[in-house]
Amino acid sequence: MNQIIHSAIYLGGNPNKEYIVEHLPNGGLVKDIYDLRNLKGAIYSNIALNAFIDEELRHEKYEINSGYNRALATLSSGQQKKALLMHLLSKNPDYIIVDNVFDNLDTASQNALADSLTKIAAHTIIIQILNRERDLLPFINGIYTIENNNLVPYKNEAHKVHPFIGNIPEPFLHYQAEQNPLIQFNSVSVSYNEVPVLNNINWKINNGEFWQLIGPNGSGKSTILSLINGDNPKAYGQNLILFGRRKGSGETVWDIKKKIGYFNSAMMQQFDRLDSAENMIVAGFLDSIGLYEQPTDRQWTITHQWLQLLNLYNERKKHFRNFSMAQQRLILIARAMVKHPPLLILDEPTAGLDDASAELFTALVNKIAEESTTAILYVSHRPEKGLAAKLIFELTPAANGSIGNVF
Repeated sequence: MNQIIHSAIYLGGNPNKEYIVEHLPNGGLVKDIYDLRNLKGAIYSNIALNAFIDEELRHEKYEINSGYNRALATLSSGQQKKALLMHLLSKNPDYIIVDNVFDNLDTASQNALADSLTKIAAHTIIIQILNRERDLLPFINGIYTIENNNLVPYKNEAHKVHPFIGNIPEPFLHYQAEQNPLIQFNSVSVSYNEVPVLNNINWKINNGEFWQLIGPNGSGKSTILSLINGDNPKAYGQNLILFGRRKGSGETVWDIKKKIGYFNSAMMQQFDRLDSAENMIVAGFLDSIGLYEQPTDRQWTITHQWLQLLNLYNERKKHFRNFSMAQQRLILIARAMVKHPPLLILDEPTAGLDDASAELFTALVNKIAEESTTAILYVSHRPEKGLAAKLIFELTPAANGSIGNVF
């Protein structure tokens, strides 16, 4: 039996990644390695997963049996990815394209998934798309990159992250400091369908603190975030203080959200308009997608200061969708920070970024933490080189729901 060839394609910050992944089955890029045109394939990616979740939400079409008797959207990232892989394997594909396979997964889930893919590789072609060198699967035979629309052998070259010059811009208005603590959990417990998720959580976040929230898949990190940003009805009846008010004491979800800057990698799909970079940022003052009222001169000035800090001022008229993935994320962080909100939540913000871009993003987050009074809550499964979070809140799963500890 001929040895099965498994290949990896390192895309780095290639802005055409989605196009490349979708068109790999056509065989053009990998024609010198495989002829995929007459083979049955599957794509294992966040893009594919989000499509199934969208079908569930829009049409109540439950094509994937997760095994948890719950909708995909309510599962942890690890549970979702496991369910997707089992679904794809049930179709008996000849090859699987796996895209940034370890994003949003904790160490144990990464190891389990790598073991599963190693077994699958004995009989199925694996083509890995990756942005982080550390994610290379152990059975890969060759690693390539794309130059001038051609596949060429990948060379590991050192990269240099250029520092941000100057300070972050001043806020539009100097708000009165929020009362400490900004956020306070007092013996908060949450269950879904009588299954405990959080157990007796006690935690507070003060002005200007830089926190990292960690814990394995399914430990309740997403539940914690939904309680803070006002999206989770489980917050009612809890002893939960949000920006000086107990949840359920008459505040609206909008009252909460206007005090939070929020970013996660899934947000990238929401911004599909052809707005310019400067319009994307200045609209942060107005909390809108698109400009429906005229910003003030001062708001434009601050917007341009952010663009100068990001080294993007000369490209301020360029359409947002035409920037690299890393540049898009820097723009969205500037959009979230133009009003210097009391709290900035970053949920797996480096998922999908290449190594150099992740370092650049981390440098900006550290700069915001150092030069502003905004508290930062950084949620991740994997450590990022150089991240300067001073405090860690760790969720540890237990039989009665995850417990929390401060480090």
